[in-house]
Amino acid sequence: MFRFQHPDHLWLLAAVPILLLLLFGYRQWRRNVLTRLGETARLMPVFSELKFWLKGILFALALVFLSLAWANPQMGARKQTTTQKAADVFLAIDISQSMLCRDVAPSRLELTKIFAQKIVQALEGERIGLIFFAGNAFLAVPLSTDYSFVLQSIQSASPDLLTEQGTAIGSALELAEKSFESESGGGRAVVLITDGENHDEAALDTAKKSFDRGTVVLAVGAATAGGGPIPSSDWEGSQYKRDEKGEVVRTRLNEDLLRKIAQAGGGQALNISQSDRAVAAIERAVGRLEKRALEVRSLSELESWYQWFLFPALLFLSLETLVSFRKRQKIAE
Repeated sequence: MFRFQHPDHLWLLAAVPILLLLLFGYRQWRRNVLTRLGETARLMPVFSELKFWLKGILFALALVFLSLAWANPQMGARKQTTTQKAADVFLAIDISQSMLCRDVAPSRLELTKIFAQKIVQALEGERIGLIFFAGNAFLAVPLSTDYSFVLQSIQSASPDLLTEQGTAIGSALELAEKSFESESGGGRAVVLITDGENHDEAALDTAKKSFDRGTVVLAVGAATAGGGPIPSSDWEGSQYKRDEKGEVVRTRLNEDLLRKIAQAGGGQALNISQSDRAVAAIERAVGRLEKRALEVRSLSELESWYQWFLFPALLFLSLETLVSFRKRQKIAE
């Protein structure tokens, strides 16, 4: 396989014909000027047209090779199938409107995105899937080792993705259980990231059933006990959600519920404010899971060949500086 790592840099090749046109124009202009001046051989150094074009061609060749080197040609990629041991992990992210609350900066949802990305990076080597949930749940990314796609999908998390609002934790756990392969043979885990404002009474029972089937549930609280109001949109402003009495609705972390869900799911309860310590705890929990052999298809690393073009470019530039416009003068005897 052959490719240029930076193909946009090949635009420098367009300078080559422009350079040759400028050289040709300069040569014509010089001839016309010298013709009008008449005999100039005694007043000006003897000019070598051959050396003039030689210098121009050497410089043009240097530009060609510099452009190719700058674009960095690469070769050697080939498909490979490797075997690695991995567990299956779903990140279940709460995208309900209460996650727009700013009791943590910049908001619960934005901090969750940052936290989830750290988890993906820490769990590289495992199969990772993504579930979004609010009043119901949907599968955003099935179990995969395409971490770049998972990271990209995390960035798209928004309450606008689901019309039904709420925090249906049970629905998210049920969907994760259905999305695991029935005969995977490896360990399974669900990392639940939510503020815990649950409106699904079956969440504890669902977590226990998941654990009975071999799935460990880790619950991460993405809020504070003090809580805060829920913005009516993603934009900064003073407009907040209000109840039927006109009072501003406040949302708080349901720490007790998350702790019970983690206990029922055989995992542990964490808080997003713990940041790297919470990520490390999740990494350790997943690391203890049973691994299964997994075939992974990938491309071998491409080898860069820019140096093979950079050397002749420097050589042509060096030769160009050594060539003079003057003709070699014969020494009179």
